Amino acid sequence: MNQSSDLDLELSESEMHLYSRQILLDGWDIEAQEKLKLSNVLIVGCGGIGCASAELLARAGVGKMTLIDADTIEISNLQRQMAFTEMDLGFYKAEILAKRLMSINPHIQVNSITAKLDASNAESLIASQDVVLDGCDNFTTRYSVNAVCKQFNVPLISASAIGFQGQLFMVEGDSACYECLFPKEQHMNESLRCADSGVLATTPNVMASLQAHHALLYLGLNLTPIKQKLLLWDGLSMKQRILGFNFDENCPICQAR
Repeated sequence: MNQSSDLDLELSESEMHLYSRQILLDGWDIEAQEKLKLSNVLIVGCGGIGCASAELLARAGVGKMTLIDADTIEISNLQRQMAFTEMDLGFYKAEILAKRLMSINPHIQVNSITAKLDASNAESLIASQDVVLDGCDNFTTRYSVNAVCKQFNVPLISASAIGFQGQLFMVEGDSACYECLFPKEQHMNESLRCADSGVLATTPNVMASLQAHHALLYLGLNLTPIKQKLLLWDGLSMKQRILGFNFDENCPICQAR
């Protein structure tokens, strides 16, 4: 965690009131809340998953978030992307979401970037983060985020949602990575996106809640319950499974380390 000074670490009286229900939790205390305040989180994608994850982290007290998304808001987004209304149509998602988060919690810092995450900016954006939350629906971006997170040893919590189903996993430290789980040559079909295949309004928001919850466990308590595990959520049967996965000996990302 980036700790700049004792003054930064100390929670104000206003913050103590705002986060009081968390601080009262067994297993969560002022120290855990202070860790959140000092955390830097990158949100990749401000769609259905990114909107909800970012808002939950803002309400919980994550001190600094950077949002990156090149898209503008369209009418079809309003069905599931809860940060936006008809008044926001045509504006950049990252900018509108940033304004919403700062209106919810004035104690946090939010930076918005209206660009794609690619080779020109990925390293500079990811290297200084405490954790990266990926909720984009673009396979090229997902593989890039995974590679740079592994390069700089930055934890990655990745969530996806399509139709009635969602997936969540964490890459951290010496764990196997996204490309071990989904080899690139087998999973580059960009038609497998909610924009092309459809998604129920609740699916990305369920996955965002699970993603944000895991981020809070990691940032506040240093817990990693789904490190090198794949959580599968089925919205039709309401069943959830957690599967372990191993290193792929042919993974170019892990072999490069």
